[in-house]
Amino acid sequence: MKDLTQGSIPRTIVSMAAPVAAGMIFQTLYLLVDLYFVAALGDDSVAGVGAGGTLMFMIMALTQILGVSAVAMISQAVGRKDREQANLVFNQSLMVAALFAVITLVGGYLAADAYMLSVASDEGAVREGVTFLHWFLPGMALQFPLMAMSSSLRATGLVKPGMVVQVLTVVLNTVLAPIMIAGWGPGPALGVMGAGLASSISVLVGVLLLTGYFIKLEKYVSFETSLWKPRVDVWTRMFNIGLPAGGEMVLLFVYFSAVYWLIADFGAAAQAGFSIGGRIMQSIFMPTMAIAFALGPIAGQNYGAGRHDRVRETYYKGILLSSTLMLVVTLLMQWKPELLVRAFTDEADVIEVGAVFLQLISLNFIAQGIVFSSSGLFQGLGNTRPAMLCSIIRVLVFLPLAVYLKYQPGYHINQVWYVSILSVTAQAVAGYVLVRREFRLRLQPQTPASAGI
Repeated sequence: MKDLTQGSIPRTIVSMAAPVAAGMIFQTLYLLVDLYFVAALGDDSVAGVGAGGTLMFMIMALTQILGVSAVAMISQAVGRKDREQANLVFNQSLMVAALFAVITLVGGYLAADAYMLSVASDEGAVREGVTFLHWFLPGMALQFPLMAMSSSLRATGLVKPGMVVQVLTVVLNTVLAPIMIAGWGPGPALGVMGAGLASSISVLVGVLLLTGYFIKLEKYVSFETSLWKPRVDVWTRMFNIGLPAGGEMVLLFVYFSAVYWLIADFGAAAQAGFSIGGRIMQSIFMPTMAIAFALGPIAGQNYGAGRHDRVRETYYKGILLSSTLMLVVTLLMQWKPELLVRAFTDEADVIEVGAVFLQLISLNFIAQGIVFSSSGLFQGLGNTRPAMLCSIIRVLVFLPLAVYLKYQPGYHINQVWYVSILSVTAQAVAGYVLVRREFRLRLQPQTPASAGI
């Protein structure tokens, strides 16, 4: 366990975010390697895997219930020096993870075909997307125990074990991708099936490695079968905290699924360009997301310990760090975004869609950093409803306007990106305002000394 209630806030954020960012960088490398080999299979494969992979937002919605509630409840217990409560929450989160894993497998296999038919642009993309999902679903189910264990460690201030496991699994995934997708070496060329299978195998290895870590090394929270009987009071609080955060991811799923639908008339090349641009964008966001991941446990421990001045400082310094990063990336995207897209495809129409998407969407990168920071702060305080409200505002701004434009003469794909910029900006403003409101309601008034921070 690491005490996050002492020391420099910026230094603590960086020290926690750096290992997370390192793990995310390796994750980025895998995403790009995977994208490279899938792109070589053709537009249908890219569009199918991109559309099918969007279902991951639904899984992330459920994992957020686990991750966010574990970080909030365990970090606040650590701040209060209540180890017994922290251990109870950890073991209960494992039971919730098992339940969600079963739901994912059963529901995923039953709904895969219907889902792909609703979002893919043509028959080839539907076929490729369904194949990918059938082999990717086990990996999605295993995300739940992985999230329960890694989030519990992060809540106690330990991020390196999770980072090491993530790096190892990403390295494995990166090795397996060309073997299983393209048939390098001894492996058969399985195409999109290989992409899903490689991911599932890698997540399984990650779960086994973290399980071994808890059995042999972790002492503050640990596996205790006597605490595995479902506790209604703990589950109720977990869902009260986690459901709004899960709702955020559901809304993201709705948002990205809507984008695929909105651009479907422009063909598989347009969806492929968006898929490539979206993967690159996700990679760009990873350092800023790492900062947001650090804010939750830091704010949670300090809130539990009554260090309200440090809770405020955590938020404002987090915004400063993330905005600086996003400004640099925005300038790079305004320069020559096509260089990044061209690394994955040589088709001019796909490159054009992906490059224009990145150039335009980068205009809201700073706003997206504020969104991430606000979400991390809400998680630390154990109240995620305001973050969900901000996501609702984003969807309410985006969907009606984008759908209206779709049925107007002269409808162009770039109009979707402009509306997206507007919606994320609205989300960021709402997040900042609601965080300030949360401070007034939950935290003690600032002293003269802390007011100048």
